[in-house]
Amino acid sequence: MNLTHVLAFHRVATAGSFSVASRLAGVSQPTLSAQVRSLEQAAGVALFERGGRGVRLTPAGEQLFAATRKLAEAMDEVSRLLSNNRAHSRAHLRIAADSAVHVLPILAELKKSTASLGFSLHIDNSAAVIARVLSSEADVGVMAKPTNDPRLFSTMIRQDRLVLLVNRKDPLAQRKRVPLTDLAGRDLVVRERGSITREVAESRLKAAGVQTGQVFDVGTREAVAEAVAAGFGVGLAFASEVGRDPRLVALRILGADVAVAEYAICLSERRNLGSVAKFFETARQLAIRNGWLTDGNNSGS
Repeated sequence: MNLTHVLAFHRVATAGSFSVASRLAGVSQPTLSAQVRSLEQAAGVALFERGGRGVRLTPAGEQLFAATRKLAEAMDEVSRLLSNNRAHSRAHLRIAADSAVHVLPILAELKKSTASLGFSLHIDNSAAVIARVLSSEADVGVMAKPTNDPRLFSTMIRQDRLVLLVNRKDPLAQRKRVPLTDLAGRDLVVRERGSITREVAESRLKAAGVQTGQVFDVGTREAVAEAVAAGFGVGLAFASEVGRDPRLVALRILGADVAVAEYAICLSERRNLGSVAKFFETARQLAIRNGWLTDGNNSGS
């Protein structure tokens, strides 16, 4: 048995696709695919049903995944023990998020009470954030996509809404509010598939029967702003993420429910660990103090 091949299987099973797993593991997709194929050949059985939209575990794969979860937990415990001395001298949080805007205020507040705080921050879409937390490559995830995965502890840390970004030279810039129907035929700049911004935009436009013009996919919200400023079309972003770019105007969207929320997640068994627990408590206190939650109550699920 090749442990590398077993771990490759576990990464793909956790992520739900070879492409996401290869990105999280930092190896090429062909390499990861070859490792999984080698494991399947050694076992003499298929572990995945491969399709155009990801992979599904076969019955044999389900059985193996149950075992590799225990293996991943054991390896993670070994890693924690080996880094124990460093952990005592310096708190270090690995964070995956769909935007830095919602994370950095929490870290800044946390640093006030934890002088030795260190962190690494990886920005990606919501699907990748969940995959990083589930694979223990991130201690905490912050994203706009709610999850009911029983392996995860999740709590709302902010309520927000989508707004329309337009170039200041656009005729729409003279208005403060705009209905979705006014986007008919307009070119749209939006985050890639897998982002909550994209999911909300597509569902609301479909519900309103609005057909936009060309859709430009970009990888980050900063790129959305730059593309709108460059004249590629109108864009969508969280209201809390709109800065003071003189090239852009943010408009309120009428006639559609564009409310969204930001959530912090971690593995359920880690929710009470030192730095992770401090992150959640700091996020809760900050949300209450700044009125980021309408009801002032940040309850976990």
